[in-house]
Amino acid sequence: MNEITFEEMNLMCIYNGDGTRTGLIAALTEMRRYLETDESDLLDLTDSVLKKLKGMDDAAFERLELIPEFDE
Repeated sequence: MNEITFEEMNLMCIYNGDGTRTGLIAALTEMRRYLETDESDLLDLTDSVLKKLKGMDDAAFERLELIPEFDE
């Protein structure tokens, strides 16, 4: 699996409501439905995160430190 980028990590932090991998996938999938075609950067970022989340298991997800950092 590819390494998770700073931007991907922050997106996951924002939508990680229930703290589970499946919950985050559901939240991002729902959010994605509301994006417009001109929001291509956010669409691409969301798609990348969803692909990575679907490619990992729950144990790998639990090892992520989903604490937002807004300064690189």
